[in-house]
Amino acid sequence: MAEATQHQQWTGEWLPGMACSCLLHWFPLGKSKEAEIKRINKELANIRSKFKGDKALDGYSKKKYVCKLLFIFLLGHDIDFGHMEAVNLLSSNRYTEKQIGYLFISVLVNSNSELIRLINNAIKNDLASRNPTFMGLALHCIANVGSREMAEAFAGEIPKILVAGDTMDSVKQSAALCLLRLYRTSPDFVPMGDWTSRVVHLLNDQHLGVVTAATSLITTLAQKNPEEFKTSVSLAVSRLSRIVTSASTDLQDYTYYFVPAPWLSVKLLRLLQCYPPPEDAAVRGRLTECLETILNKAQEPPKSKKVQHSNAKNAVLFEAISLIIHHDSEPNLLVRACNQLGQFLQHRETNLRYLALESMCTLASSEFSHEAVKTHIETVINALKTERDVSVRQRAVDLLYAMCDRSNAQQIVAEMLNYLETADYSIREEIVLKVAILAEKYAVDYTWYVDTILNLIRIAGDYVSEEVWYRVIQIVINRDDVQGYAAKTVFEALQAPACHENLVKVGGYILGEFGNLIAGDPRSSPLIQFNLLHSKFHLCSVPTRALLLSTYIKFVNLFPEIKTTIQDVLRSDSQLKNADVELQQRAVEYLRLSTIASTDILATVLEEMPPFPERESSILAKLKKKKGPGTVTDLEDIKKERNSDMNGGTESTPVNASTASTPSPSADLLGLGAAPVTSSAPPPSSTGSLLVDVFSDSASVVAPLAPGSEDNFASSDLASSEVVSEEPADTVHDADELFHKFVCKNNGVLFENQLLQIGLKSEFRQNLGRMFIFYGNKTSTQFLNFTPTLICSDELKSNILDLTEPLDMQIAVYALITVCQMHK
Repeated sequence: MAEATQHQQWTGEWLPGMACSCLLHWFPLGKSKEAEIKRINKELANIRSKFKGDKALDGYSKKKYVCKLLFIFLLGHDIDFGHMEAVNLLSSNRYTEKQIGYLFISVLVNSNSELIRLINNAIKNDLASRNPTFMGLALHCIANVGSREMAEAFAGEIPKILVAGDTMDSVKQSAALCLLRLYRTSPDFVPMGDWTSRVVHLLNDQHLGVVTAATSLITTLAQKNPEEFKTSVSLAVSRLSRIVTSASTDLQDYTYYFVPAPWLSVKLLRLLQCYPPPEDAAVRGRLTECLETILNKAQEPPKSKKVQHSNAKNAVLFEAISLIIHHDSEPNLLVRACNQLGQFLQHRETNLRYLALESMCTLASSEFSHEAVKTHIETVINALKTERDVSVRQRAVDLLYAMCDRSNAQQIVAEMLNYLETADYSIREEIVLKVAILAEKYAVDYTWYVDTILNLIRIAGDYVSEEVWYRVIQIVINRDDVQGYAAKTVFEALQAPACHENLVKVGGYILGEFGNLIAGDPRSSPLIQFNLLHSKFHLCSVPTRALLLSTYIKFVNLFPEIKTTIQDVLRSDSQLKNADVELQQRAVEYLRLSTIASTDILATVLEEMPPFPERESSILAKLKKKKGPGTVTDLEDIKKERNSDMNGGTESTPVNASTASTPSPSADLLGLGAAPVTSSAPPPSSTGSLLVDVFSDSASVVAPLAPGSEDNFASSDLASSEVVSEEPADTVHDADELFHKFVCKNNGVLFENQLLQIGLKSEFRQNLGRMFIFYGNKTSTQFLNFTPTLICSDELKSNILDLTEPLDMQIAVYALITVCQMHK
């Protein structure tokens, strides 16, 4: 205090470093909260009287009182005066007075304040003064406030200061960061112009502080305007090369614990991630050398045992690995990066294990490094079992999901199921979705898939969403070879004393459709199946009970011998007089149907569900939605080329059983529908309507999967789908117009008139191709003697593997052409 007082007495200036101690000396705070408030209110009253007094205050007094107000504000108290006095300090020629003025404005002045215009005028004067100290204070204030008014006023002036030849290095740094702040808050006020090419050359500046600030600015600008800053790539590689190859003594001022310029290195590597690999061979070779040098230095013994050294070294390493992954063009670098990350998987530092797992998730999507990632599967599985940190365990799950393929799918799914039993509740649903996706995608034997999903329901039934159990039913219905096994397995699973409700739903649906396949075994006779399901009835919720009632009426059709038993259940007061309207209505209607309908009518109404049309799996969509953009689930699109063959096709939206046997007047018989759009429009009743051209400007409308759709199992448990045409009834498309659509589409309508619609669906994988030609009957009568004829060259004819005979003439017919070798 004596030093501060003496300095003040001799120079009239106040040492900034003594600010807090001087303020505490001016008004020592009380020991209690009440005493503090009392002391501060007294001080505020004194400052207010000084500002309103007749005697004009000199610069030092203004500075002192404004600083006190700032201190009081930082203690958590509101300040509603003193702003004008702070603005007046900006016109002072003394550094400390101007500094306190700018500091007060940066902290207390709102961007919408009425004083902004006065502040802008003072800032303009300081920027024009060419005094580097005053220019620095003004630029800092602009960056701190960052209002649109300031952006509009100074966004055109700051680039000129940045690229001016006579601007000092410290001012260039401040100008670059200030412009970056304005671009982030008000990009529309920052014009791209001649200065952009000149700012790129700041990467060659001798002052590394200027290079660091300029790199931050260029990286942000390049993300929105890559072409404007494309020349920065070669300069960034050149600068990075000089840093990486330099000794720690060469960059003395910018060496951090024996690591030369780590912050600048990281920023340069991030800038390079805005662009693809350099096209120039020399630049590309130099960049490869830099990355190899960084990987080599990671293998060297540490030059210091302090954590700051390892942090700086690893920061550069991980950013280099991110660049290697981004380029995805150097197999050697990708494998080396994978091996380096593998060493971190067992590191004692939790953060390094986390980052290694996260980076390896991305590496797993590369065809060059996927096999290298798989070699660490045992380490990752061990981390899943032993890791204490839940976030690291979650990254381990992500990595197992990313590295999964046909060779290790069963092992990974088994480990995920084992972990699921003890997993944190916050990530169980995500694990369930991933297990369901992997089990379907890599299932060679669909009996394994059924077993996996049933285990999933048993272990974590509460986290199995409707999409998961919908999907297993769709796959079972679409695959004849697994229907008997699914019925047998679900029957055995239902015999457990405690079954999850989702298992009851799956069991009710599958036994209602395919229970006859296991009815020959005395241990699973029709009556035993019915009694087993009915024993779960009173434990279930209303939607599941509704589904079971639909199963019972299906049993009436499948097993006439137990019809009386089922009718007794439907006739009971607990059903006919049920408090729930849905259950009561089903019981009444099903009982009446079973009583008055003949066997043929029952067989028609309650026939098996038809196969579902193929669409994208909603489980994967749900996982992406849960994880959000930019996560490991987005890598599925990248991996499609390597693992393009998904078993069992894609997800479908089921079709109403009652409409499956008769063509809907507006249904798209060719199944070439575009993305579904929800509609509440009723289906048309006229049988003379035309089919929908789903590739026309007028979109088809398809009802999506309805929540709680298990309530309507009798008609279609998973949802009913109707296609509604918005076209005029007399529209006939021009053949040339339809043909041209195949320039950019694999599927579509090839020809259409009043009687017939011909569609084409094609699929190509490497040198193999497959085409479906569909013939849609648009009339209400059946085609007679309809025979498709394929005319092609002898060379192509020799490559056709299979030609399927025409099918049902009532709805549609099709021919499947499989070409074994596609020639250019």
